[in-house]
Amino acid sequence: MNHVRRSFIKKLLNGILPVFTISPSVFFLNVKRMEKSEVTKQDKSMIIREIKHDGAFDISAAENLLERQAKFQSIETINWSQYSYKPKVKFKIAHCQGHILLKYYVEEASVRAAVSTINGSVHKDSCVEFFISLHPNGPYYNFEFNCIGIPHVEHGYSRHERKPIDPKILKSILTKSTLGNRPFEEKVGNQNWELMLVIPPSCFAHDPDLNFNALKARANFYKCADDTIKPHYVTWNPIKTEKPDYHQPKYFGKVEFE
Repeated sequence: MNHVRRSFIKKLLNGILPVFTISPSVFFLNVKRMEKSEVTKQDKSMIIREIKHDGAFDISAAENLLERQAKFQSIETINWSQYSYKPKVKFKIAHCQGHILLKYYVEEASVRAAVSTINGSVHKDSCVEFFISLHPNGPYYNFEFNCIGIPHVEHGYSRHERKPIDPKILKSILTKSTLGNRPFEEKVGNQNWELMLVIPPSCFAHDPDLNFNALKARANFYKCADDTIKPHYVTWNPIKTEKPDYHQPKYFGKVEFE
């Protein structure tokens, strides 16, 4: 009986021990793979198409080119549970002759455009935003526009290290809103609006030799409306902070220009 028991235990151990000697490395390898895949999944990526066009173009021509040749992207990530309202927001982006062509399509519960001063607090209105870092670990530009196209643009390494771009330069941005260009107080009720933007290379004032072709950068796209009946903070790429904070370049997604 003892012999049979010893033989059984020996066979059992011979079968189990290899599992315990191998499985830890397999386990940790799988954990690393899982962590890597989670990081990859977290960071969105996008190819920003180059649109070929000969000669000058106005904003209507740029809008037509963008509509026909660029794909829709969505801004739909809710990062902060206390701000759960999510408007419907899409955008298209491309580059052409050194210009950024960018159009937002928005449906939301109300719309506000009280700010009329360049580099004013447009984030308090119904606002769309585009933040981009052109260099690895470098500073970034924050392009913010309320729904009638009033811009707020700065440059720097963080929220607390920013320099505004000269308003005279920002006046060169072409804008076209379905809501017009005159300020108004909040209008409550379901609202649909579109904003077309043509951002010239001069607005990237700290990068005078900028060439978008084949450029690998990092960026994020946002929708907000701080002073409306339904304040919200929705993003393209997720942001993992306790409170809403768009000035988080470590949470920018990957963008590559054709």
